[in-house]
Amino acid sequence: MKKYNNRIFTVLLTFIGLTFISSCTDDLNITPEDDQTVLSEELFKDESAYKEVLAGVYANLSLTGVDGAGSSNIQGLDAGTSQYGRVLVYLQTLSADQMIWSYENDPGVREIQRNIWTAGNPLLYGMFGRASVSVGFANNFLRETTDEKLDARNVSASVRSDIVTYRAEARLLRALAYYHLMDLFGKAGLVTENDPVTNFNPPQAERAQLFEFIETELKAIENDLAAPMANEYGRADKGVAWMILAKLYLNAEVYLGTDRYTDCIEYCNKIIGGGYSLAPNYLDLFKADNNVSAATNEIIFPLISDGLSTQNFGPTTVMVNGAVGSLEKNGVSLGVGEGGWGGALRVRKQFADLFNGGAFLTDTRNTLITQDRSDIITDISDRDEGFIIAKYSNVSSTGTPGVDQTFVDTDFPLFRLADVYLMYAESVLKGGSGGTIGQAVTYINALRTRANNPQEITVTDLTEDFILDERARELHWEAHRRQDLIRFNKFTGGNYNWAWKGNASNGISIPAHFNLYPIPSNSMASNPNLTPNPGY
Repeated sequence: MKKYNNRIFTVLLTFIGLTFISSCTDDLNITPEDDQTVLSEELFKDESAYKEVLAGVYANLSLTGVDGAGSSNIQGLDAGTSQYGRVLVYLQTLSADQMIWSYENDPGVREIQRNIWTAGNPLLYGMFGRASVSVGFANNFLRETTDEKLDARNVSASVRSDIVTYRAEARLLRALAYYHLMDLFGKAGLVTENDPVTNFNPPQAERAQLFEFIETELKAIENDLAAPMANEYGRADKGVAWMILAKLYLNAEVYLGTDRYTDCIEYCNKIIGGGYSLAPNYLDLFKADNNVSAATNEIIFPLISDGLSTQNFGPTTVMVNGAVGSLEKNGVSLGVGEGGWGGALRVRKQFADLFNGGAFLTDTRNTLITQDRSDIITDISDRDEGFIIAKYSNVSSTGTPGVDQTFVDTDFPLFRLADVYLMYAESVLKGGSGGTIGQAVTYINALRTRANNPQEITVTDLTEDFILDERARELHWEAHRRQDLIRFNKFTGGNYNWAWKGNASNGISIPAHFNLYPIPSNSMASNPNLTPNPGY
């Protein structure tokens, strides 16, 4: 399932066809743009449609429309501000201390990276909307695969057996969308396949209710999912369910005010025992063939990108093109042509400082390009200021460029094993049971060895500040940083300031309510059950 093609997305739109305006997406006031709609009963005369429609649910994580990267299949959501992975990276990374754009005229960017957002920001609406669309697509698939409907269509026994797994995957994708909504916005309209399809405004669910729903769903479907690494590439399995649960438990103090580190360790152990292994070369995880190289042994769940069949302005296309420096013109080495986007993306000084000198000079996670550049950015629009990095590439591990020089072949590693090692270490350090400090040190040193960093750590080095910094070195630009800073009480307030935090060049304190994004104005206008987050 690596290459989602336009037929799959068209099948998805056909599937939702005349019955699309589901309860989940009423709060978006959105409608499908595709006009090739037929009744679902006609579609499902071909039993292969079930898998294709499931692929379409996955495709919402990568594609925005059927007419190329600039098209949106959803009226009311712009393609550029609603691609799932792109807006996730913006809200988790651009809002924090690692990344900064010179493209402040792009809708919503200036407010996100300066921490001055409001409920009218289009990127917030894009994230809330695209995640809600995932819920809606999953619900529609579940409605069309009930025993009653399968009986009525006389679906064969072999396909019905497969549909058990398909339904579990759809529920997992729905849980993933709710996980992102819960983490970023703290609440959302909660709706399932059992709710009315039309004329229904989903009731608002707060964080605790969403947490319980996600946890319950993932545990309920575990036995119906494929074993870790046993499914087709790009499809979810038990490992993905365990990963979302581990993330829930790691952040439970933020979400619920309750320590769940022991549970996090339990699920980290399950993942580690699932057969995954570290890719031998760190940077292979972020190259154009990370779907077929040894990187697949580490990547637990990717967001698919393909320069030919799934062209989109998603996170890897943005980050590879943005890594082409205005001074360096290093686009050819990154597989996107000489000029790329001319140094639009750079790093903030606080991130660059994590790789200062010593052992980090040979650390392969350090892809900073510093020559003829200053680490200080006094003018965000000046592309010559600030270091750039070359973490992501549209070139394969064997040196072959991707098929397109704009739209990259590089999949986005949403979840990978290295994060599990770091979650295990953090949870042990914070008092969780089921693991040991010695094993935590071993896991972190495995990451350092893989990165050619000669400085191994000891038990005394394992502090909370070290964990936070090491997560940044290992996982930067992978949509984790905002969440990490909040968990360590360093995102809002003045405990830690970074360049341009709070719209000040040296950074200033921002209010505590910024730990949650506001519920988008458009969503509240469409669904009266949604209420503003405090402070907005």
